[in-house]
Amino acid sequence: MNWRSRRILGNIGRFIILAIFLLAVVLPIYWMFITSLKTNPEIINAQRLTYRPETVTPENYVALFELFSYAGLLKNSLIVSVSSGLCVTLLSILGGYSLARYKFRGKETMVIFFLVTQMIPGILVIIPLYIILSRLGLIDTHAGLFIYYLIANLPFCVITMRSFFERIPYSLEEAARVDGCTRLQSLLRIVLPSMFPGIVAVFVFAFIGAWNELIAGTILINTPQMWTIPVGLKTLIGKYNVQWGVLMAGAALALLPTALMFAAMQKFVVAGLTAGAVKE
Repeated sequence: MNWRSRRILGNIGRFIILAIFLLAVVLPIYWMFITSLKTNPEIINAQRLTYRPETVTPENYVALFELFSYAGLLKNSLIVSVSSGLCVTLLSILGGYSLARYKFRGKETMVIFFLVTQMIPGILVIIPLYIILSRLGLIDTHAGLFIYYLIANLPFCVITMRSFFERIPYSLEEAARVDGCTRLQSLLRIVLPSMFPGIVAVFVFAFIGAWNELIAGTILINTPQMWTIPVGLKTLIGKYNVQWGVLMAGAALALLPTALMFAAMQKFVVAGLTAGAVKE
């Protein structure tokens, strides 16, 4: 077998592997979407499996908004996710810049501490944090949920932002300082615009971490009017009955903001950071 045949077989093998991974990702999303458009008798019919709705109906989406106040769940999730995402991004910029540009005692220890926190399951800190938030009167509030998401997402985002800052040549800042910029001005006018894709990536990570979280929302929030989308959808799973159609409709709508964010983030990642900005 010559090299051309081996190359063709290798390309075919890679194509098959990628197709399997693609199918594993797309099939659950497709099944969720078509289930949300089926009638309840068709969903629970165990005798006949259908791969597309026999009768397309919006009744599950109508029930989602009329019976389960999905608009309120959406508002609560947006408030908590956007606010925590913005705050985590801002603090990550400051923390990442400090770790990348300054030298101080305990710097490496701090980095190791941030990395170690990623090995600790988040559920372990829920009970101590619940006690603290309870004494502060922040249980059943968006502020308490905001604090948890800040604590959970900040260490990883700081480490990620540090790596983005380290990719920016320090000569860019030195050139700006020579031109009369202060350190803050060089950060705002030179460095941050150059690493905009990294900032977007950190925000999306923090946003999705808050958007999809369920356990902390279930423990820290008790009032239905304060529930986020994952907590509200969990109530559709009863002890003896699961409202599959409404549940899939809610999951399909919850997937839409994150899908749009990933689509928007992709074009920034492809942009290429500071490639060619400085000739060393």
